[in-house]
Amino acid sequence: MNILILGSGGREYSIGLAISKEKESHNITFCPGNGATDSFATNIDIKDYNKLASWAKENAIDLTIVGPEQPLVDGVVDIFKEQGLTIFGPSSKAAQLEGSKVYMKNILKKYNIPTAAFIETSSKDEAYKFIDSMKKTPIVVKADGLCAGKGVIIATSKDEAKKAVDGMLSGTSFGDAGKNIIVEEYLDGYELSVFAICDGENYVVLPAAQDHKRVGDGDTGPNTGGMGAYAPTPLVNEDIYKKLENRVIKPTLDGMKKEGAPFEGVLFIGVMVVDNEPIILEYNVRFGDPECEILMPLLETPVSELFYKGATKQLDTLDIKIKDQYGVAVVMASENYPYSSSEPAQIIVDNIVDEELKENSHISFAGVKKIDDTLFATGGRVLLCCGFGNSIKEARDRAYLLCGQVHFAGKKCRSDIAYQALR
Repeated sequence: MNILILGSGGREYSIGLAISKEKESHNITFCPGNGATDSFATNIDIKDYNKLASWAKENAIDLTIVGPEQPLVDGVVDIFKEQGLTIFGPSSKAAQLEGSKVYMKNILKKYNIPTAAFIETSSKDEAYKFIDSMKKTPIVVKADGLCAGKGVIIATSKDEAKKAVDGMLSGTSFGDAGKNIIVEEYLDGYELSVFAICDGENYVVLPAAQDHKRVGDGDTGPNTGGMGAYAPTPLVNEDIYKKLENRVIKPTLDGMKKEGAPFEGVLFIGVMVVDNEPIILEYNVRFGDPECEILMPLLETPVSELFYKGATKQLDTLDIKIKDQYGVAVVMASENYPYSSSEPAQIIVDNIVDEELKENSHISFAGVKKIDDTLFATGGRVLLCCGFGNSIKEARDRAYLLCGQVHFAGKKCRSDIAYQALR
Protein backbone atom coordinates (compact mmCIF):
# COMPACT_ATOMS: atom_id res chain seq x y z
CA MET A 1 0.00 0.00 0.00
CA ASN A 2 0.90 3.67 -0.37
CA ILE A 3 0.47 5.07 3.15
CA LEU A 4 0.47 8.70 4.30
CA ILE A 5 1.02 9.50 8.00
CA LEU A 6 0.14 12.97 9.33
CA GLY A 7 2.27 14.25 12.19
CA SER A 8 5.86 14.68 13.34
CA GLY A 9 6.18 13.19 16.83
CA GLY A 10 7.24 9.94 18.43
CA ARG A 11 3.70 8.60 18.06
CA GLU A 12 3.76 9.02 14.27
CA TYR A 13 7.35 7.75 14.02
CA SER A 14 6.32 4.59 15.90
CA ILE A 15 3.32 3.93 13.66
CA GLY A 16 5.50 4.33 10.58
CA LEU A 17 8.33 2.23 12.02
CA ALA A 18 5.93 -0.64 12.82
CA ILE A 19 4.50 -0.50 9.28
CA SER A 20 8.00 -0.41 7.75
CA LYS A 21 8.83 -3.72 9.49
CA GLU A 22 5.83 -5.62 8.11
CA LYS A 23 6.40 -8.58 5.77
CA GLU A 24 4.44 -6.86 3.02
CA SER A 25 6.34 -3.80 1.85
CA HIS A 26 4.62 -0.39 1.85
CA ASN A 27 5.56 3.04 0.56
CA ILE A 28 5.35 5.40 3.54
CA THR A 29 5.16 9.20 3.38
CA PHE A 30 5.08 11.55 6.37
CA CYS A 31 3.59 15.02 6.45
CA PRO A 32 5.62 16.70 7.81
CA GLY A 33 7.59 13.97 9.63
CA ASN A 34 10.75 14.76 11.60
CA GLY A 35 14.51 14.58 11.14
CA ALA A 36 14.56 10.78 11.59
CA THR A 37 11.46 9.61 9.69
CA ASP A 38 13.33 9.90 6.38
CA SER A 39 15.39 6.84 7.40
CA PHE A 40 12.49 4.60 6.31
CA ALA A 41 10.03 6.96 4.60
CA THR A 42 9.67 10.15 2.55
CA ASN A 43 8.86 13.50 4.16
CA ILE A 44 6.66 16.15 2.54
CA ASP A 45 5.37 19.43 3.97
CA ILE A 46 1.94 20.53 2.73
CA LYS A 47 0.06 22.59 5.32
CA ASP A 48 -3.22 23.13 3.46
CA TYR A 49 -5.45 20.03 3.91
CA ASN A 50 -7.24 20.52 0.59
CA LYS A 51 -3.90 20.62 -1.23
CA LEU A 52 -2.74 17.61 0.78
CA ALA A 53 -5.86 15.64 -0.23
CA SER A 54 -5.18 16.52 -3.87
CA TRP A 55 -1.58 15.35 -3.46
CA ALA A 56 -2.85 12.08 -1.91
CA LYS A 57 -5.13 11.48 -4.91
CA GLU A 58 -2.40 12.28 -7.42
CA ASN A 59 0.00 9.92 -5.64
CA ALA A 60 -2.48 7.03 -5.28
CA ILE A 61 -2.42 7.02 -1.47
CA ASP A 62 -4.35 3.94 -0.28
CA LEU A 63 -4.52 4.85 3.40
CA THR A 64 -3.95 8.02 5.41
CA ILE A 65 -3.35 7.77 9.17
CA VAL A 66 -3.77 10.92 11.27
CA GLY A 67 -1.55 11.06 14.38
CA PRO A 68 -2.23 14.32 16.29
CA GLU A 69 -5.53 15.78 17.52
CA GLN A 70 -5.37 19.22 15.89
CA PRO A 71 -5.83 18.07 12.26
CA LEU A 72 -8.73 15.86 13.38
CA VAL A 73 -10.49 18.73 15.15
CA ASP A 74 -9.75 20.93 12.11
CA GLY A 75 -11.59 18.49 9.82
CA VAL A 76 -8.85 16.80 7.80
CA VAL A 77 -10.84 13.53 7.75
CA ASP A 78 -13.91 15.27 6.30
CA ILE A 79 -11.79 16.89 3.56
CA PHE A 80 -10.13 13.59 2.58
CA LYS A 81 -13.42 11.68 2.57
CA GLU A 82 -15.02 14.30 0.33
CA GLN A 83 -12.21 13.47 -2.15
CA GLY A 84 -13.06 9.75 -1.90
CA LEU A 85 -9.86 8.93 0.02
CA THR A 86 -9.50 6.27 2.72
CA ILE A 87 -8.43 7.91 5.97
CA PHE A 88 -8.24 6.62 9.55
CA GLY A 89 -9.61 9.02 12.16
CA PRO A 90 -12.82 10.68 13.37
CA SER A 91 -14.76 13.42 11.61
CA SER A 92 -14.42 16.96 12.98
CA LYS A 93 -17.79 16.55 14.71
CA ALA A 94 -16.76 13.29 16.40
CA ALA A 95 -13.35 14.79 17.23
CA GLN A 96 -15.13 17.23 19.56
CA LEU A 97 -14.84 14.45 22.15
CA GLU A 98 -11.31 15.82 22.53
CA GLY A 99 -11.70 19.26 21.00
CA SER A 100 -14.16 20.31 23.71
CA LYS A 101 -14.05 18.92 27.24
CA VAL A 102 -17.51 20.41 27.80
CA TYR A 103 -18.90 18.47 24.81
CA MET A 104 -17.19 15.30 26.05
CA LYS A 105 -18.51 15.60 29.63
CA ASN A 106 -22.02 16.28 28.36
CA ILE A 107 -21.86 13.13 26.16
CA LEU A 108 -20.78 11.11 29.21
CA LYS A 109 -23.62 12.56 31.25
CA LYS A 110 -26.26 12.14 28.50
CA TYR A 111 -25.45 8.47 27.88
CA ASN A 112 -24.94 7.52 31.55
CA ILE A 113 -21.23 6.79 31.24
CA PRO A 114 -19.57 6.89 34.68
CA THR A 115 -17.59 10.10 35.27
CA ALA A 116 -16.75 12.51 38.10
CA ALA A 117 -19.33 15.03 39.34
CA PHE A 118 -18.75 18.30 37.47
CA ILE A 119 -19.97 21.72 36.43
CA GLU A 120 -19.29 23.39 33.07
CA THR A 121 -19.33 27.15 33.06
CA SER A 122 -17.85 30.38 31.78
CA SER A 123 -19.00 32.22 34.93
CA LYS A 124 -16.53 32.83 37.73
CA ASP A 125 -19.37 33.12 40.27
CA GLU A 126 -20.84 29.74 39.25
CA ALA A 127 -17.42 28.10 39.42
CA TYR A 128 -16.73 29.62 42.86
CA LYS A 129 -20.12 28.45 44.13
CA PHE A 130 -19.45 24.89 42.95
CA ILE A 131 -15.97 24.93 44.51
CA ASP A 132 -17.36 26.17 47.83
CA SER A 133 -19.95 23.36 47.80
CA MET A 134 -17.34 20.63 47.39
CA LYS A 135 -16.70 18.56 50.48
CA LYS A 136 -13.18 17.38 49.58
CA THR A 137 -9.97 18.57 47.99
CA PRO A 138 -8.10 18.27 45.64
CA ILE A 139 -10.36 19.87 43.02
CA VAL A 140 -9.81 19.52 39.27
CA VAL A 141 -10.11 22.52 36.93
CA LYS A 142 -9.98 21.91 33.15
CA ALA A 143 -9.83 24.23 30.17
CA ASP A 144 -12.46 23.35 27.54
CA GLY A 145 -10.26 23.47 24.42
CA LEU A 146 -7.06 21.82 23.21
CA CYS A 147 -4.01 22.59 25.35
CA ALA A 148 -1.54 19.91 24.16
CA GLY A 149 -2.37 17.73 27.16
CA LYS A 150 -1.61 20.47 29.70
CA GLY A 151 -5.00 22.13 30.28
CA VAL A 152 -5.76 20.38 33.58
CA ILE A 153 -4.94 21.80 37.01
CA ILE A 154 -5.29 19.68 40.14
CA ALA A 155 -5.78 22.23 42.91
CA THR A 156 -4.92 21.13 46.45
CA SER A 157 -7.15 23.77 48.10
CA LYS A 158 -10.30 25.72 47.30
CA ASP A 159 -8.29 28.94 47.05
CA GLU A 160 -5.92 27.33 44.54
CA ALA A 161 -8.93 26.06 42.54
CA LYS A 162 -10.35 29.59 42.42
CA LYS A 163 -7.01 30.96 41.21
CA ALA A 164 -7.00 28.32 38.46
CA VAL A 165 -10.53 29.40 37.47
CA ASP A 166 -9.42 33.06 37.37
CA GLY A 167 -6.39 32.24 35.21
CA MET A 168 -8.43 30.24 32.72
CA LEU A 169 -11.49 32.46 32.40
CA SER A 170 -9.34 35.59 32.05
CA GLY A 171 -7.45 33.96 29.16
CA THR A 172 -4.15 34.26 31.04
CA SER A 173 -3.52 30.50 31.44
CA PHE A 174 -4.61 28.94 28.15
CA GLY A 175 -5.97 31.75 25.95
CA ASP A 176 -9.29 31.05 24.24
CA ALA A 177 -9.08 27.34 25.16
CA GLY A 178 -9.85 28.29 28.78
CA LYS A 179 -12.74 30.72 28.21
CA ASN A 180 -15.11 27.85 29.09
CA ILE A 181 -14.11 25.50 31.90
CA ILE A 182 -15.00 22.36 33.80
CA VAL A 183 -14.65 22.07 37.57
CA GLU A 184 -14.95 18.52 38.85
CA GLU A 185 -14.37 16.29 41.83
CA TYR A 186 -10.99 14.64 42.21
CA LEU A 187 -11.05 10.86 41.93
CA ASP A 188 -8.66 8.91 44.13
CA GLY A 189 -7.57 5.68 42.47
CA TYR A 190 -5.13 4.61 39.80
CA GLU A 191 -5.12 5.89 36.24
CA LEU A 192 -5.11 3.86 33.02
CA SER A 193 -4.92 4.60 29.31
CA VAL A 194 -7.21 2.34 27.28
CA PHE A 195 -7.41 2.51 23.48
CA ALA A 196 -10.31 1.24 21.40
CA ILE A 197 -9.88 1.15 17.61
CA CYS A 198 -13.36 1.94 16.24
CA ASP A 199 -15.04 1.90 12.82
CA GLY A 200 -18.34 3.50 13.85
CA GLU A 201 -19.97 0.15 14.63
CA ASN A 202 -17.28 -2.29 15.76
CA TYR A 203 -14.25 -1.90 17.99
CA VAL A 204 -11.04 -3.63 19.08
CA VAL A 205 -9.57 -2.95 22.53
CA LEU A 206 -5.78 -2.85 22.89
CA PRO A 207 -3.87 -3.74 26.10
CA ALA A 208 -4.23 -1.10 28.81
CA ALA A 209 -1.20 1.11 29.44
CA GLN A 210 -0.05 3.50 32.15
CA ASP A 211 1.43 6.90 31.35
CA HIS A 212 3.66 9.01 33.61
CA LYS A 213 2.60 12.64 33.17
CA ARG A 214 4.71 14.56 35.67
CA VAL A 215 8.24 15.59 34.81
CA GLY A 216 9.97 14.26 37.94
CA ASP A 217 10.50 10.93 39.68
CA GLY A 218 7.75 9.92 42.06
CA ASP A 219 5.23 11.90 39.99
CA THR A 220 6.57 15.27 41.09
CA GLY A 221 6.74 18.59 39.24
CA PRO A 222 4.46 19.93 36.51
CA ASN A 223 2.44 17.90 34.02
CA THR A 224 4.01 17.15 30.65
CA GLY A 225 2.87 15.46 27.45
CA GLY A 226 4.12 12.24 29.08
CA MET A 227 7.54 11.10 30.35
CA GLY A 228 7.13 7.37 29.76
CA ALA A 229 4.67 4.50 29.69
CA TYR A 230 4.37 0.75 29.97
CA ALA A 231 1.92 -1.90 28.78
CA PRO A 232 0.15 -4.15 29.43
CA THR A 233 -0.46 -3.09 33.02
CA PRO A 234 -1.16 -5.80 35.60
CA LEU A 235 -3.53 -3.36 37.32
CA VAL A 236 -6.30 -4.31 34.86
CA ASN A 237 -8.25 -7.55 35.07
CA GLU A 238 -10.93 -9.07 32.83
CA ASP A 239 -13.65 -7.63 35.06
CA ILE A 240 -12.45 -4.05 34.41
CA TYR A 241 -12.12 -4.70 30.65
CA LYS A 242 -15.71 -6.03 30.56
CA LYS A 243 -17.03 -3.04 32.53
CA LEU A 244 -15.23 -0.69 30.13
CA GLU A 245 -16.76 -2.41 27.11
CA ASN A 246 -20.31 -2.56 28.47
CA ARG A 247 -20.49 0.71 30.41
CA VAL A 248 -18.19 2.91 28.35
CA ILE A 249 -17.24 1.85 24.81
CA LYS A 250 -20.58 0.42 23.62
CA PRO A 251 -22.73 3.30 24.98
CA THR A 252 -20.26 5.84 23.56
CA LEU A 253 -20.37 4.34 20.06
CA ASP A 254 -24.19 4.05 20.25
CA GLY A 255 -24.45 7.60 21.59
CA MET A 256 -22.21 9.11 18.92
CA LYS A 257 -24.34 7.46 16.21
CA LYS A 258 -27.42 9.06 17.78
CA GLU A 259 -25.59 12.40 17.78
CA GLY A 260 -25.05 12.05 14.02
CA ALA A 261 -21.29 11.71 14.52
CA PRO A 262 -20.38 8.00 14.32
CA PHE A 263 -16.99 7.52 15.94
CA GLU A 264 -14.23 6.12 13.73
CA GLY A 265 -10.58 6.09 14.73
CA VAL A 266 -8.84 5.75 18.09
CA LEU A 267 -10.98 6.33 21.17
CA PHE A 268 -8.42 7.05 23.90
CA ILE A 269 -10.14 6.49 27.24
CA GLY A 270 -8.55 8.10 30.27
CA VAL A 271 -9.75 5.89 33.13
CA MET A 272 -9.53 6.21 36.91
CA VAL A 273 -10.16 2.93 38.69
CA VAL A 274 -11.76 3.55 42.10
CA ASP A 275 -12.59 0.44 44.17
CA ASN A 276 -12.40 -1.73 41.03
CA GLU A 277 -14.89 0.55 39.22
CA PRO A 278 -13.68 2.31 36.04
CA ILE A 279 -14.67 5.99 36.00
CA ILE A 280 -13.94 8.11 32.93
CA LEU A 281 -11.65 11.10 33.32
CA GLU A 282 -11.61 12.13 29.66
CA TYR A 283 -11.67 11.04 26.05
CA ASN A 284 -9.07 11.78 23.41
CA VAL A 285 -9.50 10.92 19.75
CA ARG A 286 -6.00 9.69 18.87
CA PHE A 287 -3.28 7.54 20.36
CA GLY A 288 -1.56 8.73 23.49
CA ASP A 289 2.08 9.65 23.23
CA PRO A 290 4.09 7.83 24.77
CA GLU A 291 1.61 4.91 24.96
CA CYS A 292 1.55 4.49 21.16
CA GLU A 293 5.30 3.90 21.08
CA ILE A 294 4.96 0.66 23.05
CA LEU A 295 1.58 -0.53 21.76
CA MET A 296 2.61 -0.56 18.09
CA PRO A 297 5.48 -3.05 18.59
CA LEU A 298 3.27 -5.25 20.81
CA LEU A 299 0.86 -5.84 17.91
CA GLU A 300 1.33 -9.13 16.10
CA THR A 301 -1.44 -8.18 13.69
CA PRO A 302 0.02 -5.90 10.98
CA VAL A 303 -0.51 -2.27 12.02
CA SER A 304 -1.44 -1.28 8.46
CA GLU A 305 -4.20 -3.93 8.43
CA LEU A 306 -5.62 -2.71 11.75
CA PHE A 307 -5.81 0.89 10.54
CA TYR A 308 -7.08 -0.01 7.07
CA LYS A 309 -9.89 -2.18 8.44
CA GLY A 310 -10.72 0.56 10.96
CA ALA A 311 -10.93 3.10 8.13
CA THR A 312 -13.09 0.86 5.90
CA LYS A 313 -15.59 -0.45 8.49
CA GLN A 314 -14.19 -3.99 8.47
CA LEU A 315 -13.04 -4.42 12.08
CA ASP A 316 -15.55 -7.25 12.52
CA THR A 317 -13.39 -9.31 10.10
CA LEU A 318 -10.16 -8.71 12.04
CA ASP A 319 -8.73 -11.37 14.35
CA ILE A 320 -6.37 -9.20 16.35
CA LYS A 321 -3.28 -10.79 17.87
CA ILE A 322 -1.09 -9.26 20.59
CA LYS A 323 2.43 -10.46 21.43
CA ASP A 324 2.85 -12.12 24.82
CA GLN A 325 5.33 -9.44 25.89
CA TYR A 326 5.64 -6.21 27.87
CA GLY A 327 6.87 -2.86 26.64
CA VAL A 328 8.35 0.12 28.49
CA ALA A 329 9.11 3.50 26.90
CA VAL A 330 11.28 6.13 28.59
CA VAL A 331 11.12 9.68 27.25
CA MET A 332 14.42 11.52 26.93
CA ALA A 333 13.64 15.23 27.04
CA SER A 334 15.62 18.39 26.53
CA GLU A 335 17.22 20.28 29.40
CA ASN A 336 14.52 22.91 30.02
CA TYR A 337 11.43 20.77 29.31
CA PRO A 338 8.62 21.50 30.15
CA TYR A 339 9.49 25.01 31.38
CA SER A 340 11.06 26.63 28.31
CA SER A 341 12.77 25.90 25.00
CA SER A 342 16.30 24.50 24.84
CA GLU A 343 19.25 25.03 22.53
CA PRO A 344 19.59 22.44 19.71
CA ALA A 345 22.01 19.67 20.71
CA GLN A 346 23.70 16.98 18.62
CA ILE A 347 22.47 13.43 19.31
CA ILE A 348 25.03 10.64 19.52
CA VAL A 349 23.89 7.01 19.78
CA ASP A 350 26.52 4.45 20.75
CA ASN A 351 26.94 1.32 18.66
CA ILE A 352 24.98 -1.41 20.48
CA VAL A 353 26.92 -4.66 20.67
CA ASP A 354 24.63 -6.60 23.01
CA GLU A 355 22.49 -8.77 20.69
CA GLU A 356 19.64 -9.16 23.22
CA LEU A 357 19.41 -5.42 23.66
CA LYS A 358 19.62 -4.83 19.92
CA GLU A 359 16.79 -7.27 19.22
CA ASN A 360 14.52 -6.13 22.07
CA SER A 361 14.78 -2.35 22.05
CA HIS A 362 14.68 0.61 19.71
CA ILE A 363 14.53 4.40 19.66
CA SER A 364 11.44 6.32 18.56
CA PHE A 365 12.46 9.83 17.53
CA ALA A 366 10.26 12.87 18.16
CA GLY A 367 11.71 16.39 18.64
CA VAL A 368 14.61 16.05 16.21
CA LYS A 369 15.84 17.63 13.00
CA LYS A 370 18.62 16.77 10.59
CA ILE A 371 21.34 19.28 9.72
CA ASP A 372 23.94 18.08 7.18
CA ASP A 373 23.06 14.42 7.91
CA THR A 374 23.55 14.94 11.66
CA LEU A 375 20.59 14.52 14.02
CA PHE A 376 19.92 17.29 16.55
CA ALA A 377 17.59 17.46 19.54
CA THR A 378 15.37 20.50 18.98
CA GLY A 379 13.68 20.71 22.39
CA GLY A 380 10.70 19.23 24.19
CA ARG A 381 10.42 15.46 24.18
CA VAL A 382 13.33 14.46 21.96
CA LEU A 383 13.08 10.67 21.71
CA LEU A 384 11.89 7.55 23.48
CA CYS A 385 13.94 4.51 24.42
CA CYS A 386 11.64 1.50 24.11
CA GLY A 387 12.42 -1.87 25.66
CA PHE A 388 10.52 -5.17 25.40
CA GLY A 389 10.65 -8.40 27.38
CA ASN A 390 8.85 -11.28 29.01
CA SER A 391 8.28 -9.24 32.18
CA ILE A 392 7.82 -5.55 32.94
CA LYS A 393 11.16 -5.55 34.78
CA GLU A 394 12.98 -7.05 31.79
CA ALA A 395 11.38 -4.54 29.42
CA ARG A 396 12.16 -1.64 31.76
CA ASP A 397 15.78 -2.70 32.25
CA ARG A 398 16.28 -2.85 28.47
CA ALA A 399 14.69 0.57 28.00
CA TYR A 400 17.06 2.10 30.56
CA LEU A 401 20.08 0.27 29.11
CA LEU A 402 19.23 1.88 25.79
CA CYS A 403 18.94 5.28 27.51
CA GLY A 404 22.58 4.86 28.54
CA GLN A 405 23.57 4.54 24.88
CA VAL A 406 22.03 7.91 23.88
CA HIS A 407 23.79 11.22 24.45
CA PHE A 408 22.95 14.88 23.89
CA ALA A 409 23.66 17.99 25.93
CA GLY A 410 21.11 18.55 28.68
CA LYS A 411 19.31 15.21 28.24
CA LYS A 412 16.99 14.24 31.06
CA CYS A 413 14.59 11.41 31.82
CA ARG A 414 12.72 9.93 34.74
CA SER A 415 14.40 6.96 36.44
CA ASP A 416 11.21 5.30 37.71
CA ILE A 417 9.03 4.51 34.69
CA ALA A 418 6.73 1.53 35.46
CA TYR A 419 7.27 1.91 39.21
CA GLN A 420 3.55 1.34 39.87
CA ALA A 421 3.79 -2.20 38.52
CA LEU A 422 7.13 -3.04 40.16
CA ARG A 423 6.87 -1.68 43.69
